[in-house]
Amino acid sequence: MAQATEIDRILDELSREFEGDPWHGSPTRDILRDVTAAQAAARPLPAAHSIWELVLHMIAWKNEVTRRLSGHPASEPLEGDWPPVGETTPERWTAALEDLGRSHRTLLAAVRELSEARLLEPTKDPRDRATGAGVSHYVLLHGIVQHDVYHSGQIAMLKKGSAGFL
Repeated sequence: MAQATEIDRILDELSREFEGDPWHGSPTRDILRDVTAAQAAARPLPAAHSIWELVLHMIAWKNEVTRRLSGHPASEPLEGDWPPVGETTPERWTAALEDLGRSHRTLLAAVRELSEARLLEPTKDPRDRATGAGVSHYVLLHGIVQHDVYHSGQIAMLKKGSAGFL
């Protein structure tokens, strides 16, 4: 059996978080599996983001990390940090979930192309905590796992709240 590389381990973490068997509980895909468009748009906590907003935010940041891996300078995601939800139809919710899966697969493909040597190289940007810039590719990739686990936990809590709310 070949020894796993650090890239292999990061791919495993990304996969576990999204669709595998993470240590912390359910993967993001399973948490979102039976969420309806109405639940996704609901605000059981008026000052909190909705599930839908969280999903769009996760998509935006997965896309931004993928762009950074391809050499683009760090910035806020092209979609915006918190993209607008727009019309809350079941079709648009299905499309958002499909976009989340697609952004995840695209990120995995970009990580597979990353060399071990480049993993510990810093991104070319000066450190900017607000955008997560100026860190190594290693920290960037672990950061997106942490980011998505954090927001998946929020989604799980909102899902419980919206079930009683609707």
